[in-house]
Amino acid sequence: MKSTNITWHDSVVSKEDRQTLNHHQSPVLWFTGLSGSGKSTLSVEVEKALHKRGVHAYRLDGDNVRHGLNKNLGFSPEDRTENIRRIGEVAKLMNDAGLITLTAFISPYREDRDHVRALFNEGEFIEVYTKCSLEEAENRDPKGLYKKARSGEIKGFTGVDAPYEEPNEPEIIVETDKQSLEESVQQVMDHLHRIGALSI
Repeated sequence: MKSTNITWHDSVVSKEDRQTLNHHQSPVLWFTGLSGSGKSTLSVEVEKALHKRGVHAYRLDGDNVRHGLNKNLGFSPEDRTENIRRIGEVAKLMNDAGLITLTAFISPYREDRDHVRALFNEGEFIEVYTKCSLEEAENRDPKGLYKKARSGEIKGFTGVDAPYEEPNEPEIIVETDKQSLEESVQQVMDHLHRIGALSI
């Protein structure tokens, strides 16, 4: 049942006020890619690099969020869309709070990612495509999910019997099967420096 009779209540403290207090902007780094492509690993290391620089950042990880906020969702196309919609709204709140937000979600559907992008001002949504061949992602298989999908134990698994739609024009493409973790972290940090997100 949808909420009715509700009114948005503005704060007297603006997003810009919070960014000024934090001395940095608050973009959303949206890490997307196949399971095993390195989204979570890379986002953890970027968050650590930001923290070392005194930047206020917080990471939202796909599995972690499904333990709480989205624990009532499965992996059907409809539930995947709702999963990403909710995360987009949380990221929007964190953007308004003046935090740099890192999200690590397969988010396989281009339309869902585009809907999240539309929530933000120009330049605030940074799509980070952790590009990795299916073969390499399957070889890594850190959670044993590809093996289960190939055996039929898991249905609707992205890359096996469900699609992954690559970003058309991501802000950053990190080829995690060709470059080191350190190089990947530096690539993301360089982009943030280049767009002036790390200082006000």
